[in-house]
Amino acid sequence: MLLLSRHLDQAPHYHADVQHFLFGRECRAEDLPFSEKLIRAHVKNGFIAIRPGIIPLNETIFDLLSIRKKWLCARCGNRDQEAFAFCSCARCGKKCAYCRHCLNMGIIRSCTQLVTWQGPEPRVDQAFLDGRPLCKWEGVLSNEQQAAATAMKRTLAARESFLLWAVTGSGKTEIMYPAIDWQLRQGHHVALATPRTDVVRELLPRLRDAFPEVPISGLYGGSEEEDLHAPLVISTAHQLIRYADRFDCVLIDEVDAFPFHFDPMLEYAVRKAAKPGTPFAYLSATPPSALKNRFLSGKLKGRKLARRYHGHPLPIPSFRWIGAWQKLVQRGKLPGVLQEWLKNKMEAQQQVFVFVPSVSAAAALTELLQRNGFSRSAGVHSGDPLRHQKVADFRAGKLRLLVTTTILERGVTIANVQVGVVGADDPVFDEAALVQISGRVGRSAAHPNGDVIFFHNGKTLSMVHAVRHMVQMNQEGGR
Repeated sequence: MLLLSRHLDQAPHYHADVQHFLFGRECRAEDLPFSEKLIRAHVKNGFIAIRPGIIPLNETIFDLLSIRKKWLCARCGNRDQEAFAFCSCARCGKKCAYCRHCLNMGIIRSCTQLVTWQGPEPRVDQAFLDGRPLCKWEGVLSNEQQAAATAMKRTLAARESFLLWAVTGSGKTEIMYPAIDWQLRQGHHVALATPRTDVVRELLPRLRDAFPEVPISGLYGGSEEEDLHAPLVISTAHQLIRYADRFDCVLIDEVDAFPFHFDPMLEYAVRKAAKPGTPFAYLSATPPSALKNRFLSGKLKGRKLARRYHGHPLPIPSFRWIGAWQKLVQRGKLPGVLQEWLKNKMEAQQQVFVFVPSVSAAAALTELLQRNGFSRSAGVHSGDPLRHQKVADFRAGKLRLLVTTTILERGVTIANVQVGVVGADDPVFDEAALVQISGRVGRSAAHPNGDVIFFHNGKTLSMVHAVRHMVQMNQEGGR
């Protein structure tokens, strides 16, 4: 039964069920579980806004004169005309343009109507407003971490954006807790946007342990969670396309990471999901130049942490020449320098990440390792349907060696893991990627050291700059 809400006897009224379903979301009209008559009544009274899903885009006089129309997808912001196609539409009976860029989120056609809520916000759970801390994390921040956490909380509370430039393993997640706690206790909706599914899966249990009384939703492709109304949402940037004007505070983890940094649609999705004037917190060990320059010039508030939470320095990678390793692998031979290093690590009962530059290299090297006695090994990549299970097996110690593409360069923490980058001279391994990959090692206070080896067929500037970056951070951190 629909719930009717009235604020004044003469004032227009709205249904609370409609409000709850639509608040902070952008839905296709065909996905609404309400009658067309009810929706039109809400539109008439100004509680709901409707706009076309595909908008003709005429930016110049030449566009107006051109025979070929240009299009804009109102949901994902796509302007790439190559990502639009046409279909004979059964709904409207015409030839409709549709967006292929966000097709996996449900088709948006020329005749699609996008629906958003324009009325008052739902009432906030009073339990969040009684002044009690919601964060139950029992750990203790270092003085540097506490200073950064306080600065982030105060800056976001003042509705200003903030950069946390912190080395890998500095405890960025825990540093966010005071800011998240404060925002939730104001009745705010908070989003933590991450670049990849694996990062969501890593962070979700940690946030649920830290905030046990708070409904938290984890959204990523293939996730079974459908609670889009949780006050705290941890989501890949792709999934934020579902929202519009919902979040009062947005934290963007690993802002430099592919694909967020390279895909304009994802930035559009994140900004569309935020309310006007929402402050952003950017977190990164290797921030993009634009953010770095704004921070260094004083235009963006922030903190820089050059020391890991346990106080030990970042492990510095070593360079080892491996030659034309791909040709050897294609001939069914393991490069000797790699085989010897891996054998030593297995004898020492250590786990190893082996990063490679491509999916094909991951498959070929994994097969070769298994044929050469490394039986407790596996390979993963972004399209691997068993990826999450393999990572779980690696975390549980069932696997000792995991060959991976850059999909696991961040967001997965394994104590006492060692890292080898095979083909570190490949262009896919830029400075930021190599810094992040190196940061997998030494994250545990019980095992703060470890090996990071760049196996290469010729040093690159990215390799040299990555090492220089880590050496400089250690110097700034007093190590």
